[in-house]
Amino acid sequence: MGGNNSTLSYFDYESGNFTNDYFSNVNPGQGVLGDTGNDIKIYGGRMYAVINGSNYVEVMDAKTATHIGKITVTNGRSVTFDKGFAYVSSFAGAMQPSGSQLGTILKIDTASLNIVNRVTVGYQPEEMAIVNNKLYVTNSGGYTPQSYDTTVSVIDLNSFTETKKIQVGPNLWRIRADKNNNLWVTSRGNYADISAFIAVIDPNTNTITKTLNLTVTDFDFYGNSLYYYGVDYDSNYYSINSYGIIDITTKSKTSSRFTETQFTAPYGIKINPDNGDIFIADAADYFSPGKVYCLNKNGNVKWERTVGLSPGHFALLIK
Repeated sequence: MGGNNSTLSYFDYESGNFTNDYFSNVNPGQGVLGDTGNDIKIYGGRMYAVINGSNYVEVMDAKTATHIGKITVTNGRSVTFDKGFAYVSSFAGAMQPSGSQLGTILKIDTASLNIVNRVTVGYQPEEMAIVNNKLYVTNSGGYTPQSYDTTVSVIDLNSFTETKKIQVGPNLWRIRADKNNNLWVTSRGNYADISAFIAVIDPNTNTITKTLNLTVTDFDFYGNSLYYYGVDYDSNYYSINSYGIIDITTKSKTSSRFTETQFTAPYGIKINPDNGDIFIADAADYFSPGKVYCLNKNGNVKWERTVGLSPGHFALLIK
């Protein structure tokens, strides 16, 4: 944060080539990618990178990473898509303010890249997921740790209004829909008397159907399984990392570890849906170049590459 040194690394499955700082190489006239890349996703042949500290979304051609345009978003966090529109969560204020304000979700026309609507949600909204024509948003309240937000906002996409808040727990972060359209939501707890957990929301009833007392920092799905890693800290702030598997049908933990590899600071995970390859981003000390590891579906390392600072977000382009 504040370093203006976000980069994009590119791996080509067909050739095996790996290129760092790909955006700057392809777009010499655009300068650097920006300050604090916070999300990246592909939709409609374009790639959208939410650059949190630079207050914009960088839009690129998905195949070439060629610059297309920028969308101004104050303190943007995450992006998702549906029916020709992009939805971006925004803290709607300065980074690390002394006070706090409600966040917003921006609706963006992906053809014109214009913001066409916005809706107010909870405090410091993070990730979003769309099921049954409803947009679900995790509200963290991260700027006020003495009183974290505890809700998931439900937005009706037809009227683009918030219709409900679901009480889940403090300091919410991840939310993703599995293949059965159940929503998996993570809480980071309050780092004191409330521990981290992951909950399942049934979007048909907007109720919690299961809670697992596991620290899930990030996760992805493959088949009927949810692969996750969790980062806990002891009293000396020494990180303790875990890597497990949850069965999305029974909603129960089936394995306490999917790999024996020891990563220093896991900071992102993505699974290739075609072959089960597991990508793990390792931020190391957060000040030096990190690494990306590719594991096979059995958790064994196939290859590793040194990348930019604090790698944490993946997008897969199916050619």
